[in-house]
Formats: sequence, C-alpha cells, structure tokens
Amino acid sequence: MSKQISNKEKELIEEQLNARESIISNEEAQELEAQEKIQQYEAQIKTQEAPNTQEQTPKETKKQNFTSSEHTYARYEDVDKEQLQRDLEEIKANIGPASEEDFQHLLKLERWGRASTLSGFFLIYVASALELSIGLGGFAFWILAVIAAVLIGVGNVSRWANVTHPILHGAYDKVPNIPYQYTKAGYARGKNRYIHWLDWIKPEAWEYEHNIMHHYHLGEDDDPDNVERNLQWLIQSKVPMWLRRVMMYIFAAMWKPVYYAPNTLRILENKERRKKRLPEIKKYHISPLTKNGLELWKNFYLPYALVRFVLLPLLFLPLGMEAVFNAFIILLMAEAYANLHSFLVIVPNHSAGDIYQFSEPHKSQGEFYLRQIMGSVNYNTGTDLIDFSQGFLNYQIEHHLFPNIPLSQYQKMQPIVKEVCKKHNLEYRQESVFKRIGMTIDLMVGKTKLLRVDGV
Repeated sequence: MSKQISNKEKELIEEQLNARESIISNEEAQELEAQEKIQQYEAQIKTQEAPNTQEQTPKETKKQNFTSSEHTYARYEDVDKEQLQRDLEEIKANIGPASEEDFQHLLKLERWGRASTLSGFFLIYVASALELSIGLGGFAFWILAVIAAVLIGVGNVSRWANVTHPILHGAYDKVPNIPYQYTKAGYARGKNRYIHWLDWIKPEAWEYEHNIMHHYHLGEDDDPDNVERNLQWLIQSKVPMWLRRVMMYIFAAMWKPVYYAPNTLRILENKERRKKRLPEIKKYHISPLTKNGLELWKNFYLPYALVRFVLLPLLFLPLGMEAVFNAFIILLMAEAYANLHSFLVIVPNHSAGDIYQFSEPHKSQGEFYLRQIMGSVNYNTGTDLIDFSQGFLNYQIEHHLFPNIPLSQYQKMQPIVKEVCKKHNLEYRQESVFKRIGMTIDLMVGKTKLLRVDGV
C-alpha cells in the first residue's frame, strides 16, 4: 500500500516548488522551454507513428572578506552584481554569435576523438593478429593492449566532453545552415543515440540533470552534483582515512555506471514528480526489481553494455575466440580509463575546500554570474590539444557563465573574463587539474569542507 501524503507535506512541496519557480533565471527558462519543445515534437512523432499509444505525462560562517594566502577579495554582499552582469554580457556580445568557424572547430575535435578511438581498435587488431601469426605475447602484447585501451578511453571521454556536452547545450544551434544532427533537437535523440553518443547515461536524463539542475542551481540545495553532500555517508562514518581514499580511487574507475547513470535517472524522475506535486526521490535505485531500477537496466545499462562488451568484441571473431576475449579485456580496461579520465576533468570543477556553496537560491542574473565564479575553478589552458585532453572543462568558469556558446569562444573570452574578475576584486581560480583532483579527494573523504555564505 502506498504511503498517503499529509496536507502539511503537500503544503511544503508546494512551497518549495513555488520558491524554485519564482527565482528561475532567463537562461534556465529558455533551456527548459527548449527541452519542452523537443519533448513535444518527439511526442507528436510518436503519436503519428502509433496513433493508439499515449504517453503518460507525467549557518557556519558570518559575513566576511574572502581571502586567499596572498589577497583579500570583495565580500559577497559588496560586489556590484548589476555592473558585473553588464561587464560579463558585454564580453559575450563582443565575441559575437556562433559561426561556421566555430562549427569547423567542433568538427576538428570530433575527428580527433574518432581518430583516437579507431586507432585503439586498430591496435587491438594488430596485437591479436601478431599473437595469432608470430605468437606475440607477454610484455609486448600488453604494451599494445594498454595503449589501445588508453586511445579508446580518450575517444570515449572526447565524445562526451568535446562533442556531446556543447551540442546538448545548444552551442551550435544558431550557426547558419548547421546540420540537424549537430543541434540540441537532433543530437542523440531516439535511435540516433546509438550513432551519436552511446554511453551508460541516457542523453535525455543527463541533459536535464546537467543543463538545468546543475548549471542553474550551482552550489545550491538543488544542485545534484554536490560532492560533499552526496558523500555524507562516508564522511560521517568511522572508516579510516586511508581506506576512504582507496574507496574513492576505486569509485572513480566506475563512477559513470555506479553514480552518474542512476543519479541522472533519479533527477529526471523527480522532474515528473514535481509536475504531479509528489515528494521527490532522495535515493537512486539500481535493483531491476524496482520501477526505476528496471528503467536503469533497460534503457541505461544494457544498451551500452551489449554494444560495448558483446557486439564490438565479436567483430574480432574472424581472428578466433582468443581475439574476441582479448578485445573484451581491453575494452574493460578502456572503460576503467575513460571513467578515471572523465572523473579527473569533471569532478574537481566544483569540489574543493576553496569552493563556495549557498544556502538559498540566487535572486538575480548578476548574482547568478557571481556564483558561477565563486563556485567553479579552471584548469590550465593552452593549445587546442591541451584543451582537448581536458574536454574543454578547463574553461569551467566561462562555461558556467555562458553554457550555450561554442567551445572555441571560451578560448577567446577567458583572458577578458579574468580581467573582469580582477576589476571586481573576485578570485579567479585556475590551477593544474592534478592539484585540483587532490583537493577534491580531500573534500570527498572529509578532510576539508566547502566554504559557505550564510543567508545567500
């Protein structure tokens, strides 16, 4: 028997929803509207294809100066948020709209990622063929296997970070004559998921979790990627510190299927539950015996696992079953590497002891911009190759200020954004990704805590 919701609980849910809806930013409203239009279009297509089928509609610190070891920065309440908004939006206006040049830059990154993946599979073939023909084995074989795994893993991360990420933000939608498959509405929808971006995560679920709940609620209670909050079970435990670190390193090698996939499904389910004024789900379900668990296995795990670890290894069957087994093992290695690589460049962007979180939602566009700066960190930037290796997530501050612009524009605006931060006496964090991952692990195991600004 399902639990009945009391009137008091209903009032609380309604109050929370009204509060959330009252502070929605312009960008978030546009993003939600775009997603709703895509869903409506897909629903129309399904209705035309199957007329008889209907979809179901579903306070620790006081006001203070922010300091680093060398400088005292402006207090949160003293920042001229309206002027900050004008300064930042002027940068975007001067950069100009997305162009064919920006699109060609994306295509170059796409080619690099595909070349990495194909090179990895070619090395699997070479290693297996040499093993079959001349008995290659031992150290030489595994050197080729490791290189192949890394190349395939790099291609996997690139497909997500360098291609899927900006396209699903609509970064290239306004490029004149853009091919439909590179627009938000045309990318990875329906069966095209198998062509454009097949991963543990269902594109629609990740799009809502990331584009809406993370981007427009950064550091707030609604941010689903708050590492410190998500790991309270470990931080509050009696597990020794050294073992906590070991657990985090193991977790990083499988974080997409273990955390990201079920969490994005939970967030998407909560979107529907909010529409029906139902309590939100706090935990995600992995067991296929539950409703959400069955959805997770059917539409998240199995499509990727069957293609990645069954179909692709079988392509090497002409070389014998040993070659199929070799491909399977190397693809498992590639998966672990892809998880580690993506964890390295994604998680530290907002997770360390010098990053702020906020007890209330933002109330203006200028305040929204301020929080993106205070709640994000950049890594070292440089050439396209350096940026490619970090999935262009080394421009995280610029990306969070303007999520829907092409990757190449972040390279142009980064030094100007840095100057605006200097003008407003705001800390612009930019350090090596390897230093930041160490700070992130410290946060995850409870050695450090996020900074807080009470009342905002």
